[in-house]
Amino acid sequence: MENPAFKRAIRSFVLRQGHLSSGQQRAMDEGMPKWGIEYRPEPINLEQAFGRAAPKILEIGFGMGGATAEIAASNPDKDYLGIEVHGPGVGNLCKLIEEKALSNLRLMRHDAVEVLDHMLADGSLDGVHIFFPDPWHKKRHNKRRLIQSPLVEKLVKKLKPGGYLHAATDWEDYAIQIMEVMSGNADLENTADGYAPRPDYRPLTKFEARGIKLGHGVWDVIFRRK
Repeated sequence: MENPAFKRAIRSFVLRQGHLSSGQQRAMDEGMPKWGIEYRPEPINLEQAFGRAAPKILEIGFGMGGATAEIAASNPDKDYLGIEVHGPGVGNLCKLIEEKALSNLRLMRHDAVEVLDHMLADGSLDGVHIFFPDPWHKKRHNKRRLIQSPLVEKLVKKLKPGGYLHAATDWEDYAIQIMEVMSGNADLENTADGYAPRPDYRPLTKFEARGIKLGHGVWDVIFRRK
């Protein structure tokens, strides 16, 4: 039985307003009416939202959206729903959608947990991306980390059989936690023998490439729903 106290507390983010540049604000004002999906506590038909039948991939926390836009541009046969609460990131991705003329990307600026609970049907997703979530690296803050068993349980229900859950982090102890959480879910199986090699669809960011040159590790964890 789900713990009602936890259900009230779990959130996919800590709200940071950030400063929107005038360009980001303009891009968001113009772009969200075209590519944004408004939060409503009722199920959404994803095929209707994208105007076609195609594999649907959810990304939670797309940051400034550079990797998200690159993935969508390189995989026009798939549809991507990106969720982010950080205003500058939403504005920047709106700008990138316009620049790259992307038709397979939709955005939501809302708490991902509420979207999962109220808008996405069970078995509606072919994949989920969570790339470089906030590591909350101080031990006393570890409990704020996004990828924990209750969220993974929610995500698994939304995946089709064979659908994948892909997380990446550059914090080793978070990678260990992610591996433990996903390994502990009876409905998931690892696609690799331990950590996975970075798949071609996940672009190498400048930040990541710089870290690798400095000897920092990056860990990809990719599990599949049985």
